[in-house]
Amino acid sequence: MVNNWHLIGKVNASSYRKKILESLSKEPKTPTILEKELDIKFSHISRALKELEDMKLIKCLTPELRKNKFYGITELGKEILEKL
Repeated sequence: MVNNWHLIGKVNASSYRKKILESLSKEPKTPTILEKELDIKFSHISRALKELEDMKLIKCLTPELRKNKFYGITELGKEILEKL
C-alpha cells in the first residue's frame, strides 16, 4: 500500500479541507450546502473541493451538471479521514 502520509499532511494543513472531508463523509453535498453548513466562503469551498478532488479524496457525483454538483468522499478519502 502506498504511504498516505503526504495526503494526511495536506488535509491536516487546511482546516477547510479537513472540515469539508468530514462533512462529505456523512453524505454527498453541493458546494452551496457546504458553504451554509460550515460557514465558509464559497470561493474557499470551491478551491478546497478542487484540491480534495485532485488528491482523489472526493469525487464529483454529478459531473454532467454545470451547477449544483454533488460531491462525495472516496474510499481513499475515508482512509485518510480515519487517520486524522
